[in-house]
Amino acid sequence: MIVGEAFRLPDRVRKVLIIQLGDIGDVVWALPTFRAVGAALPRAEIFLLVREGIGALFEADPVVAGVFEVERFAGDIAGRLRRQAAFLLRVRKARFDLVFDLRCDERGAFMARWTGAPFRASLVATDSPWFRNRLFTHLVYPPDENVRVRLGASEQTLRIVRQFGIPTPEAIPTLTISPAAREKMKAALAARDIPALGFITMNPFSRWTYKEWPSDRWPEIASRLFREYGLPAVLVGSAGERARAGELAKAADGGMVNMTGETTLGELAALLSLSRLHIGVDSAAPHVAAAVGTPTITIYGPSDWRDWAPVGEGHQVVVSDMACSPCHRKGCDGRGWSRCLENIPAEKVWAAMEQALRPLKNDAFPSPRRTFHTL
Repeated sequence: MIVGEAFRLPDRVRKVLIIQLGDIGDVVWALPTFRAVGAALPRAEIFLLVREGIGALFEADPVVAGVFEVERFAGDIAGRLRRQAAFLLRVRKARFDLVFDLRCDERGAFMARWTGAPFRASLVATDSPWFRNRLFTHLVYPPDENVRVRLGASEQTLRIVRQFGIPTPEAIPTLTISPAAREKMKAALAARDIPALGFITMNPFSRWTYKEWPSDRWPEIASRLFREYGLPAVLVGSAGERARAGELAKAADGGMVNMTGETTLGELAALLSLSRLHIGVDSAAPHVAAAVGTPTITIYGPSDWRDWAPVGEGHQVVVSDMACSPCHRKGCDGRGWSRCLENIPAEKVWAAMEQALRPLKNDAFPSPRRTFHTL
């Protein structure tokens, strides 16, 4: 194991594995790193190791040759072990020359070591078990732990590959949309009488409820959007959120369409790319929307928008004016909710939407029909 601040890449690299076992947002923010490695090693095949379901984001990506997904195998213990062993064998048989692990946990470190690659690199982890660092051949000292605030979340992983002489000219994530996914989403919208670019998307839900804005305010702003702009709000999210989304759609005075749980992650990216605007809470959807070029409004509470919010023109954040926010805690009083989010009125969110949609007042765009099917 070699620890330092700068290294050289191996002279001959045929296959590269990049491990990013974080959440969807983490993977999206690592896109500039994937691109940088691909550009620096144009003759090498670039593979990714991500969580189950995330691989759909890369169906049309010209840089990514293949994706391994860490699955949650179902069934009895023996069956799960067999499938896990088969997965590990597939990874091993790929015979990678170079592995980058973009996180500082043990799971990615074990997978890096399991590949048998002669060159395995990551950041030095100071708060992981002692054996984690020993699973790599090369470890980079992090040059700055507060890079997200100044340069965006992509810098967390760009700073790793940069220490190996890889140029990193781009820091804003961009996703390539599958043409098939785009056409499928256009057809799904047409079935509801919604034209492409004649709607916005909303994601009121997070895996962690303490990041959610009060649910009764979403129908309020969706109804106002439909009255004043004629734009329906398409609700997006996971299958587990479909019932809650259905309740919101019922509460709206028209203008809400429930499409939660109807897409793969790649199809969600396509749907977001067809949207005029995405508004949601701190979750995966704003990151995907920004990466496909759609303007975003993200509502933040206890988590710090300076760490994770999409960067660049066209992206807004709505935050509380409470002095305690952001507190980085998992809600107030351990009850899974946050006062700072409850303190954000609907009018404040609407003002951000007005700013984002103002160009549409004089813009010629496909107007949605006044009636549409929620299905």
